[in-house]
Amino acid sequence: MTQNPQRYTITAALPYTNGPIHIGHLAGVYVPADIYARYLRLTGNDVAFISGSDEHGVAIPMRAKKEGISPQDVIDKYHGIIKKSFADFGISFDNYSRTSSEIHHETASDFFKKLYADGEFIEEVTEQLYDAEADQFLADRFVTGTCPKCGHEEAYGDQCENCGSSLSGTELINPKSAITGNVPTLKQTKHWFLPLDKYSDFLNEWIVEGHKKDWKPNVLGQVKSWIDDGLKPRAVTRDLDWGIPVPVEGAEGKVLYVWFDAPIGYISATKEWAAREGKDWELYWKDEDTKLVHFIGKDNIVFHCIIFPSMLKAHGDYILPDNVPANEFLNLEGNKLSTSKNWAVWLHEYLEDFPEKEDVLRYTLTANAPESKDNDFTWKDFQARNNNELVAILGNFINRVVVLTHKYYNGIVPAPNEYNEIDEAAIAQLKAFPAVISSSIERYRFREASQELMNLARLGNKYLADEEPWKVIKQDEERVKTVMYIALQIAAALASLSEPFLPFTSTKLKGILNISTSELETSWNEVATKNALLPANHQINPGELLFAKIEDKEIQVQLDKLEATKKANEAENKIVTPQKDIATFDDFTKLDIRVGTIVEAEKMPKTKKLLVLKVDTGLDTRTIVSGIAESFKPEEVIGKKVTVLINLAPRKLRGVESEGMILMTETPEGKLVFVNPDEEDVKSGAVIS
Repeated sequence: MTQNPQRYTITAALPYTNGPIHIGHLAGVYVPADIYARYLRLTGNDVAFISGSDEHGVAIPMRAKKEGISPQDVIDKYHGIIKKSFADFGISFDNYSRTSSEIHHETASDFFKKLYADGEFIEEVTEQLYDAEADQFLADRFVTGTCPKCGHEEAYGDQCENCGSSLSGTELINPKSAITGNVPTLKQTKHWFLPLDKYSDFLNEWIVEGHKKDWKPNVLGQVKSWIDDGLKPRAVTRDLDWGIPVPVEGAEGKVLYVWFDAPIGYISATKEWAAREGKDWELYWKDEDTKLVHFIGKDNIVFHCIIFPSMLKAHGDYILPDNVPANEFLNLEGNKLSTSKNWAVWLHEYLEDFPEKEDVLRYTLTANAPESKDNDFTWKDFQARNNNELVAILGNFINRVVVLTHKYYNGIVPAPNEYNEIDEAAIAQLKAFPAVISSSIERYRFREASQELMNLARLGNKYLADEEPWKVIKQDEERVKTVMYIALQIAAALASLSEPFLPFTSTKLKGILNISTSELETSWNEVATKNALLPANHQINPGELLFAKIEDKEIQVQLDKLEATKKANEAENKIVTPQKDIATFDDFTKLDIRVGTIVEAEKMPKTKKLLVLKVDTGLDTRTIVSGIAESFKPEEVIGKKVTVLINLAPRKLRGVESEGMILMTETPEGKLVFVNPDEEDVKSGAVIS
């Protein structure tokens, strides 16, 4: 529990302005960051809670092409939607900026020029993927292909979102242009690289060894894996016409890599906020007494724990993060959230469909947060969290306390009489909750913290149920005064301690208890020390329901919406893939495709999709790594006859050399099936011609 004021810079990952915010973003980044920021403010700390729209990603011009508008139109449209939905949802940023701002362009350019002047970059001419038809180099998301690390077939040219590996376009297997669908060629171009290998020892000492006790295992594991694999120089410039121009001579037509400029957006947004509030921004980024905390999703770990710290170290003037509590992914009704497939619960639509229920979503996402593993959001769980916890536990307790106080005392807090052992125990438990919840929050265990808050409401319900003031009032009115006084103290504690988790509910509850603008409003730490959170003779206001029950028909509307999305996606998948470019007979004869038999199969450790297969090709028994583990168990494929391309150049996948490719296809429902011969008399090694 915080004792002395501390300065904090809290950053929440900059969302791409190529679409609205959905529940995956909220659960992974923005709700936990907001809980933490609100808590720190309540405990008397100096907080700068910073974020903003990332407007230079490759996804922006891609969205612009899709919608037939300019990139500027895209960022203006979605920046407005995102900023408003964050505000309406109660995310309490001190500043929500955007990377198209003048102050950001200036800050990012100055950062690059400082590193350039200090000789921190390597300048190299390399071969990059190029789409001749589009007359464009294929940076990052402009190219897709198979991940060389895990075999995921939809990896991007900068990262595989399946295994989290940081990639370059030239590493992809079977790359293709996301613009035209063409197979790209290689073309020479000049770029500036940050030599990440130079910082390997520093990163290992600082993170892997220095933070092995206080950083999350998923973060430490990823960082250690990258360092162990050997860090390589990373290009910090791109051949694009959208972004911040590279501010040196000889860099015409090039812009800063979005993951070089985006994290600098935290700094420029802090500058913007400090100028507006009359503060010194440098204290929040250069003072060693400041704690810097990055809230991100697991797909951003490499950028915040490898690239950005290396940039800060190279610059030399900035502090390094105290922690990077990255979350895992949230799924929706059993399937991965997907912006392109519209498989999401969009924040701005939720706020329209469920007015005045912001806190219900906050609570559900917190209670089911993907803190240590991927979790699943379901509408039935959302309904149950609301009806069985918020309504039946927290709302029920407050309603009973307020109704009884008005019934017995016209809304005036009664003066207590002498406490008995049960009363003393209830007060002692009440005073322990701030420290218990603080401990969970300060260890980034927000799920645990939210349940401790609910336990305080459970304490109140149990106390009332055990003491039964509605019965005792007939025999001992003086005893009821003490019972109601203590119940009201628990209610007042809930009003204060619920603010980080349920800010709208906290405000409403403070209004009911008439402490929202009075001297009675209690700070977090005072809940444990104040003898009277609500003193005798204080007048409370009439009650109102904190939460309303959510009916089945409201949930069915949301399920029907998802079902319609699912059917639309299935219909789209049924569209026959267009014929590829004409192949000559000579092209075809180069392929050596044969019948093989799988004789051994095992799951590749630490992967979700890969099976390591031993396949009898008739010529030999060879190892083939195949990304089918989510569709088939190893024992299901042993003895299976398969169609194999055997003269494909060998590739290493997770350290195992794969010597061929098994041909698969997908049903309209997305199920993988083998392209295999059914005839029993077809032997291994038979040539398919």
